[in-house]
Amino acid sequence: MTREIQEGPGWYDGDTATFGDRMTGAREAAGLSQTELARRMGVKVKTVRAWENDQSEPRANKLQMLAGMLGVSIMWLLTGQGDGLDGPETPEPLSDDLLAILGELRSMKVEQARLAERMGRLEKRLRLAMSNRV
Repeated sequence: MTREIQEGPGWYDGDTATFGDRMTGAREAAGLSQTELARRMGVKVKTVRAWENDQSEPRANKLQMLAGMLGVSIMWLLTGQGDGLDGPETPEPLSDDLLAILGELRSMKVEQARLAERMGRLEKRLRLAMSNRV
């Protein structure tokens, strides 16, 4: 089920999938539910959901534990390169409409991550500005 990802675009590479996509795929391939993975990791289910939805990422110690439990490398989870999952054996061709929809969804996910990062920076600035007023 695992293999060394080859050069060029692949099903789970950094240009095609996010950390959350790879984590979800590896969790499902390992036959674990979000609840079971959360229990084994010692985290809440909402934490696992946030990781899979690219709303947050695990800290280094949890990332190492996650990779071990899912049977993939840390590097593969983060970038799609290294020991990880294969894509589907025989991918079915998608229509142009479906490809356009998938492209737009990926674009929106990237934009959502950028906005979340920007909001975090603004929130820190606001807290700092408010603490300087006191």
